[in-house]
Amino acid sequence: MADPAGGALDSSEGAPHAHKEKFWALALGSVGVVFGDIGTSPLYAMREALHHARAGGTQALEVLGVVSLVTWALILIVTIKYVVFLMRADNKGEGGTLALTALAQRALGRRSGVVFVLGMLGAALFYGDGVITPAISVLGAIEGLKEAPHVGAALKPMVLPISAGILIVLFMVQSRGTASMARFFGPITAVWFLTLAALGLVHISDDPSIFRALSPHYGVMFLFENGLLGFIILGSVFLAVTGAEALYADMGHFGKAPIRAAWLVLVLPCLLLNYFGQGALVLSNPSAAANPFFHMIPDFAYWPVLVLATCAAVIASQAVITGAFSMTQQAVQLGLFPRIDIRRTSETQAGQIYVPQVNTFLLIGVLILLVMFRSSSNLAAAYGIAVTGSMFIDTLLFYVIVKHMWKRPTWQAALASSAFGLLDIAFLGSNLLKIPQGAWLPLVLGAGLVVMMWTWTRGAQILSEKTRRDSISLAELSEILRARSPHRAPGTAIFLTSDPEVAPVALMHNLKHNKVLHDRNVILTIRTAETPRVKDEDRILIEPINKDFTKVTVAFGFMESPNIPRALGLCRKQGLKFDIMATSFFLGRRSVVPSAQSGMPLWQDKIFIFLMRNAANPTDFYKIPPGRVVELGAQVTV
Repeated sequence: MADPAGGALDSSEGAPHAHKEKFWALALGSVGVVFGDIGTSPLYAMREALHHARAGGTQALEVLGVVSLVTWALILIVTIKYVVFLMRADNKGEGGTLALTALAQRALGRRSGVVFVLGMLGAALFYGDGVITPAISVLGAIEGLKEAPHVGAALKPMVLPISAGILIVLFMVQSRGTASMARFFGPITAVWFLTLAALGLVHISDDPSIFRALSPHYGVMFLFENGLLGFIILGSVFLAVTGAEALYADMGHFGKAPIRAAWLVLVLPCLLLNYFGQGALVLSNPSAAANPFFHMIPDFAYWPVLVLATCAAVIASQAVITGAFSMTQQAVQLGLFPRIDIRRTSETQAGQIYVPQVNTFLLIGVLILLVMFRSSSNLAAAYGIAVTGSMFIDTLLFYVIVKHMWKRPTWQAALASSAFGLLDIAFLGSNLLKIPQGAWLPLVLGAGLVVMMWTWTRGAQILSEKTRRDSISLAELSEILRARSPHRAPGTAIFLTSDPEVAPVALMHNLKHNKVLHDRNVILTIRTAETPRVKDEDRILIEPINKDFTKVTVAFGFMESPNIPRALGLCRKQGLKFDIMATSFFLGRRSVVPSAQSGMPLWQDKIFIFLMRNAANPTDFYKIPPGRVVELGAQVTV
């Protein structure tokens, strides 16, 4: 991962040059990962906005109004909200809804239920967006086959099968990792943005009066003259800024400065030139409003541009898939999901992970969308609502950061947040009007995920409370053992527990059934920090209790993959030495049965039990040597 601050410069000769080269390499890399989604928006955003305007968007005011709205959406939402303000609210260099949630919790100094629920909603909406983005990006590019010179009509039936084939291959290669290909993402996407700019420049000369759209009053006039229809069109205009939240979410990979430079120097100018070019083309040739992007391409360059558009769409899809894997890892660490099989696909790059269950879920979802909606125009109706919802949640969490972390007066925090909140609400409201056309889908998907996350967190809480009630404290157990010492077994035993104050279930079972206690016993608790990563010197906390027991707390950041043997190796520096391969790890395996009389409703109990049964094995999840693990079970009702 890149150091967002860039680090201190080496004083040796040539270091500033090397630092400058690294900066621009990071900026180029961010173009592929961060801006892929927003970079494919010109394929369909202008077309959809013009399609919903009166007279098919061929009148001058309609065209100028749409281009003006797109321009100011890019400036206000992406540049001002995210690039200027929200990127300042980073969690040790990391961004994204869950990172912002953890930061807000830390700023408050306590666990807030409202902030936790907002984080849960943001994560759920992200997955809704993650299913739609690959489908609309790839389908939007492949639909260019229908406009291909001379053969478009013949290729039209092939659009859906080719799109499905590309997406299936994309998801199938995830398990192999993308590290070898990722270095090409930035250059390919940069070429794509330069192509967008070139196409725009060529067509701006069709009608230079399009530059009038730089004035926001054309957008305002357009909205007022169209009334409710103008409000509906805002939902289509928003398609031009989908992917804006990626600037914030991927901040930790590249750093603030490279992302800001890439946006201001390359991405924003290229997008604006293309949208202005599309507008000028439609002003001079109203029939081009049916599909302005593909009408921009000259015949001699059509196939190369189509191939480049497809590559850009695949890269945009890859970025979303990788983001879903990263989001899942964070959600598991923060306790929103049960343990999930998370595999590393690279030994050298920290962000290269693969989550089989999420990959399968996304693939099935994408294929269902293709079959249900069949065109990017239909998908556009479903697209946007999840993104606007996520952006609104970011704004609400931003209020907490401004007030409690930056220590600003309430009125300042409210003013900053309400300015962005009004924008978010306007776009969210316009997207809600698209619910009958398909926007219900990401909402249903998000609601299902919220129910799952809420069930898991509530069930885990009930289970923890029940275990604490039915257990004795470690101090009380120590007194009992002092009075009546059991048989001693040589070596060290490590007992994993979520509550270090009470005697672990596995320890009590070992005493009850085996009537044995090891010479050395470590009560091990895994804690997830509210920071992305934890330094090695802060990872281990050792608290000796007596000669029989030692408490060890191991902290991992919410973006780290837990590795217990590696972490316990750090105990040597603090004087606690033991051989991992001569140590027994005792895990408590709980068999949960539903109960209608206590805890959650019966249907929720059954969901929780299903999630528990399908959770990843803790031995694999925590990288514990399988030959050193002893599992002791108990039955619990929830």
